Formats: sequence, structure tokens, C-alpha cells
Amino acid sequence: ENQATEAKQLAQGHPTGFGPFRQHLVNSSWEAVKELSKLGLGSDREVELRTLQLPVDYREVKQRVTRIWEDLQPQLAVHVGLDATAKAIVLEQCGKNRGYRDADIRGFRPDRGVCLPHGPEVITSRVSMKTVSRRVAVEGVEVAFSRDAGRYVCDYTYYLSLHHGNGCAALVHVPPLSRWLPASLLGKALQVIIQEMLEETEKARAQSLVRRKLNLGDSSQGEPIGGLLL
Repeated sequence: ENQATEAKQLAQGHPTGFGPFRQHLVNSSWEAVKELSKLGLGSDREVELRTLQLPVDYREVKQRVTRIWEDLQPQLAVHVGLDATAKAIVLEQCGKNRGYRDADIRGFRPDRGVCLPHGPEVITSRVSMKTVSRRVAVEGVEVAFSRDAGRYVCDYTYYLSLHHGNGCAALVHVPPLSRWLPASLLGKALQVIIQEMLEETEKARAQSLVRRKLNLGDSSQGEPIGGLLL
């Protein structure tokens, strides 16, 4: 399955990655995130990246994702996970609430296979993964998008992050390390992908602000509510 990591655009960035699981003693997602932390997101991005490794543990992930959104309040959380069967980097559009049947590294399975009881079945990211996949170009790396993240700890993490972050999250699946896809290349690809995701997020935020202004301007009550715009 996957291992996750998170890169966040904040006053402080906070990339994280999952530790070893099953037969994957070296996790390409964590290796890629470490390379990303060396590269940064470019001189024009005021982002400080810090790395943190997470266990492939449903209960621990739920606690940490909740704390990340409550304490850090990132503008965008990007989770990076390993997909052992992938041949390309895959951008996941949405997280699913049900179907978590496989045990984590501690042998635990979510009750009835559900992430959040009474939560929506699917939560979609505000980032258009299809758009990002079309715009990103990294020599030697294929980038695709998907709407099924696999129902393991990565998908579980993603759903929780989308829930807490009101859709301001992303999940990137990377293949295992190979001669053709070393960690350095995966790290460079993550840099380019996240830069594009941040561009998309900023555009969406600007469009949302314009819509809010238009809606407020059309208020039939004529109330002085323009001060609600932050």
C-alpha cells in the first residue's frame, strides 16, 4: 500500500512520511520527501519545510492529522504515499470513508472499516488533480491522476485531512525506488507537482474570494457585512 507524507504551505511547512510496513523496509515516499526537504519549494515560496515520519497506524494517524490541522492550520496539506504497483506518480482526487479492511502494522482495523462514522462517503480535493497532471512536466517521470486511493492508511489519512482541511489537501502516490526512479528524481517531481498544486490552490482561493464579494454585493438586505471578508 502506501505511506504518506505531508507538505504544507504555512509560515512553516511540515512534510511528513510513513515508516516501514509489510515488506517495504525502505519506503520511497519517505525517501522522496527527504529529497524534497533538501530542495525546498523554490526561492519564491516563503515555506519552511520540516519532515516527520508517521507509523502505518490508523489510530496514530487519526490523532496526528487532527493535531496538524488544529495546531498548524496549513493552507494545503500534501500527503505522499507509496503504491507498490504504480509505474507512474499518481495524483489522487478524492478520499473514501469506507472499505478499510486491511490491518495496519499493529494488526488494527477500523471498526466496520469506516474512517469517520456519519462522514460523507467521498471527499474531493479542491485541487484539480487532472489539471495538475496535465501541466506538470518532469523528464523521465510520468504523472497521472486517479479517483481511487486504495483503502489503506494513505487513503485513510487523506480522507481525514480532506475532512479537517475542508478539501485543502492532496495525496500523491509514488512508485517504489528503482534505477529509473531514484529518490532524487522523485523529490524533484514532488517539488514541481507541489508548486503547481499551490498555484491551483491560490487560483481557487482568489476565485472563491471574488464569488464571495459578488454575493455580498448582491445582498438584498443591504446590511454592512463586507467586513466579514478576511
